[in-house]
Amino acid sequence: MMHLKHLKCSTELITATLRYVSIVTIILCGILFQSKILAAAQDLSNSAIAKTTLKAKALKAKYAELNQQLLKNSFKRPLYLHSEEAESSLKGEIYAVVDYPFSTFNVAFNDPTHWCNALILNINVKYCHIKNNQDGNVMLLNMGKKTDQPLNQTYRIVFNYKETLSTPNYFSSELDSKNGPLGTYDYRILIEATPLKDGQTFLHFTYAYSFGVTGRLAMQTYLATIGRNKVGFTNDEKLGDGSANKIKGIRGLVERNTMRYYLAIDAYLASLAYTSEQFEYSLQHWYKGSEQYALQLHEVEKSEYIDIKRSEFIRQQMAQ
Repeated sequence: MMHLKHLKCSTELITATLRYVSIVTIILCGILFQSKILAAAQDLSNSAIAKTTLKAKALKAKYAELNQQLLKNSFKRPLYLHSEEAESSLKGEIYAVVDYPFSTFNVAFNDPTHWCNALILNINVKYCHIKNNQDGNVMLLNMGKKTDQPLNQTYRIVFNYKETLSTPNYFSSELDSKNGPLGTYDYRILIEATPLKDGQTFLHFTYAYSFGVTGRLAMQTYLATIGRNKVGFTNDEKLGDGSANKIKGIRGLVERNTMRYYLAIDAYLASLAYTSEQFEYSLQHWYKGSEQYALQLHEVEKSEYIDIKRSEFIRQQMAQ
């Protein structure tokens, strides 16, 4: 009997010991797993910091490179515009110094809904709405004529938020769309910024897309009819300097569109100083800015522009 009691006690002791070892093992594994998760998160954080640091340095280097062009140009503001036309793609870029603190810029465009409040100011944008789906936020952007237009007669582009980076020294947000109207595709909108001294911000904006045969024919038809007398901002090297010698054609087209988007961003930032009637002020600011470049951008009178945009702003408050 004594032997059996000792055996029973030994079995219970072994069972208790194994249970204790199992618990300790589980705890240690949990700690180890958590440590690996934290280490991986730290690696990602360090990688993101390194990435934004490099991008901020590159943008500041671009600011130094363009210093003279920003100080002296035909835009009457610290702005540099560059455009490229390839066999099947177009790109317009603007670098500019804006008189808004970087913190204001960062907050303004870190929220996807703010994008629509800015982009709707562009006379060609007829509707903008942020929608959330399983892949995250998407922006529904309808493009159309420079007049009042029913939504079902416009062209919709669905932009995906590709990447947003936000640190005290750098901000960027990128949107893209694989498909566009009239034979266009691979749309890309990029905005990035870094702080400068005296409360200013250096901003870089890119608007680009590709096109096939149908897209090129559509643009050529436009440029041969309604847009035949329209010009861009860059001087045609073949013709020399002068307002009558600005480039025409497809490059002129992308330069006008890029400038309209930039002016929308600038107008939205300016309107943030107004707690009431913010949208009304942004309309006034965008139209005034566009009229500085009337040769390229004048389309309608101020009262017509404001009436159209008020109506479109109301329309975009609901998903359609």
